[in-house]
Order: sequence, then C-alpha cells, then structure tokens
Amino acid sequence: MTISMYQASVPSLIRSLNNLAVILEKGAAHAEAKKIEPVLIGSRLYPDMLPLSKQVQIASDIARRGVARLAGLDAPAMADDETTFAELIARVHNTIAYLNTLTAAQIDGSEEKEIVLPMGKESMSFKGMPYLLFFILPNVYFHVTTAYDILRHNGVELGKMDFLGKPS
Repeated sequence: MTISMYQASVPSLIRSLNNLAVILEKGAAHAEAKKIEPVLIGSRLYPDMLPLSKQVQIASDIARRGVARLAGLDAPAMADDETTFAELIARVHNTIAYLNTLTAAQIDGSEEKEIVLPMGKESMSFKGMPYLLFFILPNVYFHVTTAYDILRHNGVELGKMDFLGKPS
C-alpha cells in the first residue's frame, strides 16, 4: 500500500493542530485559574527563544502555507496579532478549517513539484516530497512541541497524550 502526499500531509497536520488547540485550552484554563494569561502568552523556554504566541503562529503558518504550496495555491493571510489564548485557539481552528478545504486531487502528485521557499534575501528549493517530509512536518511538530513545553514548564498539567491526541 502506498501513502499519498495528501494522506501524509493534511490529516497529520490537522491532528497536530487539533492537539495544539487542546493544549492551548488547558493553558487557558490554567491561566484563568492563576490570573496569569499575559505572562503565559509571552512565556519562553529561554530568553533567545520565541514566546508561546509566536510558536503557535509559526505552526499555523507552516501548516497552512506549506500545504498550499504543494497544492499550487496562495494560503490565506493571517495577522500575527494574537494576544490571548482565545485568539490563538481561534487561529488554530481557522488553520484547520483551511486545511479541510484542500482535497487529495489538489495535493497528490506534488512529490516532484519544485517548491521555492523565500527565506529573507535567500531562498531554499525543494522537491515536493522532501519539502513535506523534511521541512513542513518537522517544523510543525517542533513548534507544537515547543508550545507544549512552554506551557508544561509553566505548570500547566499536560501529558504525552495531550501532544499525541486520542487514537483515531
């Protein structure tokens, strides 16, 4: 049995983002109970790392823009202006809603598609499959994990199953 580009991307990204939403909901409940929402939203694991808000924004951006590139589409823009858990959760849900609009017909067959990713003044070039497997998926997992770690480090009661989610 083979797995298609769509199967390897959209369902996995949606699952990770749904799990991120649950993690953020637990963070919101913790912040409400302790009256520390602004502190958690701006919290980092280390001074030179990005805060929770940016980790969520980047996970959303990479999932949304990455799959759109594979499909040959322009992803909808999202402002990076979230300052509350409710706004971050809404952003994650909006990203999931966009991913749900994409079809296998739009993404399958993109394994060899040339993807040029602007990176400041430079750019990176990928074929579709390496772009998915070695850029999109690891980046989304990294930023979701870092969001989880920031909240866990700050006392939010999270466990491995919050990251992995319930079995399908």
